[in-house]
Amino acid sequence: MYIKGGNVSLIGEINAPGDKSISHRTVMLGSISEGVTIGDNFLFSEDCINTINCLRNLGVDIKTCDNKVFINGVGLYGLNKPKKELYVGNSGTTIRLLTGILAGQRFQTIITGDKSIEKRPMRRIIDPLSMMGANINSKNNNYPPLTILPVKELNSIIYNQDIASAQVKSAIMFLSLYVNGETKIVQPSKSRDHTERMMKYFGINVIEKDNVVIINSNIKPKGKEVFIPGDMSSAAFFIVGALILKNSHIKIKGVGYNKTRSGIIDVLKEMGGNIEIFNYREVNNEPIVDMEIRSSNLRGIEIKGDLIPRIIDEIPILAVAAACADGKTIIKNAEELRVKESNRINVIVEGLYSMGVGIKELKDGMIIEGKSNFKSGKINTYKDHRIAMSMSIAALMADGVSKIDNISSIKTSYPDFLKVLNELMKY
Repeated sequence: MYIKGGNVSLIGEINAPGDKSISHRTVMLGSISEGVTIGDNFLFSEDCINTINCLRNLGVDIKTCDNKVFINGVGLYGLNKPKKELYVGNSGTTIRLLTGILAGQRFQTIITGDKSIEKRPMRRIIDPLSMMGANINSKNNNYPPLTILPVKELNSIIYNQDIASAQVKSAIMFLSLYVNGETKIVQPSKSRDHTERMMKYFGINVIEKDNVVIINSNIKPKGKEVFIPGDMSSAAFFIVGALILKNSHIKIKGVGYNKTRSGIIDVLKEMGGNIEIFNYREVNNEPIVDMEIRSSNLRGIEIKGDLIPRIIDEIPILAVAAACADGKTIIKNAEELRVKESNRINVIVEGLYSMGVGIKELKDGMIIEGKSNFKSGKINTYKDHRIAMSMSIAALMADGVSKIDNISSIKTSYPDFLKVLNELMKY
């Protein structure tokens, strides 16, 4: 893909696409609930479609129409043994969360994905699920494919997470629905809480005390109507684009404003970003807002600690914002980025450095020199959707035309990204 930069602004009004994390969870929880679940504003990206296909292969009747998904839930024990391996494509969320459900079933399942998934560590879910009694075999004791065997008995646990991870937490929460007693998860800091919010909405007994999540499996989930808020992680690309490109002014409607996901707004405001939040409302336990963003003079800051789990997916585009800010930005405690779809620390640094940005790689983050003079060039995204979209925004800052390779990955999370970007761009 070729992107022409230089003297471009973003102007207009858009709706944020449905939240990917909530779309995944709607299908999974709806499938093991009793009754019908309807998901409105569903994100039909490749990742979410793979989740639908996995549950269909497990015997769940799922229909789609326009931007809605209709799930005829089969209850906790109504899934059927699939006739073939379950394939998640590039979706780490699907393989990790669905493994929590599959570990509670009475049949054997094999779940796998593409070459990227086969390189992503699964020990982080295998260990706690095994503590609960699950029997999971994996390649080299860490990597997919995962073979999940039925067990006679599961037990509740108290699990202390070393690193805050919503995927690990959610896998444990899903398996906890199949055990007797109370399961406790202790987080070092609070990660995104969509699973907690949705399980409560579906009638499950979930208690949150500070950074501790407690699940009691006495209540079976019941199907619900779910309106899926706009995805903050997807909106982030246009938020940053409007802040760093001169004479930009955009409005984004219907963005999910969950506190565990709104860290990027906190960071950008601290950097001096002109972002107005308004029209706050709440639907099915999830807050939603509209926002207005104007071009701003940003300043460098230090980003670390408890803030990192709230912005982990947005760090690639935050690095682009930092390269346009006045002064130095330091990002620490983000080693989790090294085990995403790519080694994002390494790939962000490589990509921005090739565009003329002063940037240094750290073991757990990076140091970014602001007010960089971007230059056009050839960017390798390593088939990582967030890198591809971040570098597309970065390319708009450079004079000339940049070539961005391997953009097909964008379809995994935001199929309409390039269409929306073209609609907003004004030369």
